[in-house]
Amino acid sequence: MTHTYDVIVIGGGPIGLACGLEAQMAGLEYLILEKGTLVNSLYHYPANMTFFSTSERLEIAQIPFVSLNAKPTRNEALEYYRRVAESRQLNLRLFETVTTVHRENGIFTVKSSKGTYQTRNIALATGFFDAPVRLNVPGEDLPKVTHYYQEPHFYYRQKVLVVGANNSAVDAALETWRKGAEVTMVVRGTDIGERVKYWARPDIVNRIAEGSIKAYFNAEVTRIDAHTVDLRTPEGPVCIDNDYVIATTGYQPNFELLEQLGVALSNDTRRTPEYNPETQESNQPGIYLAGVVCGGMDTHVWFIENSRVHAERIVQQICRVKNAAT
Repeated sequence: MTHTYDVIVIGGGPIGLACGLEAQMAGLEYLILEKGTLVNSLYHYPANMTFFSTSERLEIAQIPFVSLNAKPTRNEALEYYRRVAESRQLNLRLFETVTTVHRENGIFTVKSSKGTYQTRNIALATGFFDAPVRLNVPGEDLPKVTHYYQEPHFYYRQKVLVVGANNSAVDAALETWRKGAEVTMVVRGTDIGERVKYWARPDIVNRIAEGSIKAYFNAEVTRIDAHTVDLRTPEGPVCIDNDYVIATTGYQPNFELLEQLGVALSNDTRRTPEYNPETQESNQPGIYLAGVVCGGMDTHVWFIENSRVHAERIVQQICRVKNAAT
């Protein structure tokens, strides 16, 4: 408790690591706390996932990311970020959840599941992948329902319902179908999402058109039971036989932690946090926001590619304040 860090970074994803790297290069005393494994969100991506972006756009701190193909895979990304953390000997602690944060006389006391720390600043880079957007229907908590799709073999010869219309839904539908699942999609809108990867969208559209994958558009799930799922469709209620539900309904930031820290959120459904885009400092002095958390519920605004600069802005501002005080 006698040591005080210049900044504690909450979140060990790519942007959290970028914050740590920038702090390290600036000579700041820093610590990264991550509640799961390194780049926990990427670890939970589908095992066979290919990124939409090229490898150089996923690089942090200008450390080269070399992949076999133009579009890197999940496994290549895990290898890259692990090598970055190891080669730079980043000061990070994994599987350590932040529980409370208290400020007194300009110093934050951060309590975690494993320790207590002091810091002058906090960089919140918690991402959004740990909190799925729920369907809020009866039966959603049954063991047959998952919000995280990993790999397709498990679903061989099973009746699978995929909820959603964007990249995760399309990947799950195509991969499980190709491994022998009977796949049905439930799409709230009128079509497959326009943001779906350009090589996957024609594939899913053609599979639906030929009837290999059944799709209900302008539809939603109303109830999940042990062996069936009830849907609301334009043609009326539908009940289908079902073994498993993959609900790719999106994810949201850790609003509970934002509120605990006193970060102001917009009053609309977006719940966008308040921060200065030039410095990334929130309405709470000394608390900075980095990465996708800056978008609130608009989780398609910020990515690794366009939020790496957040780390630079945060560290530059912390250095300015520190230098001004000396």
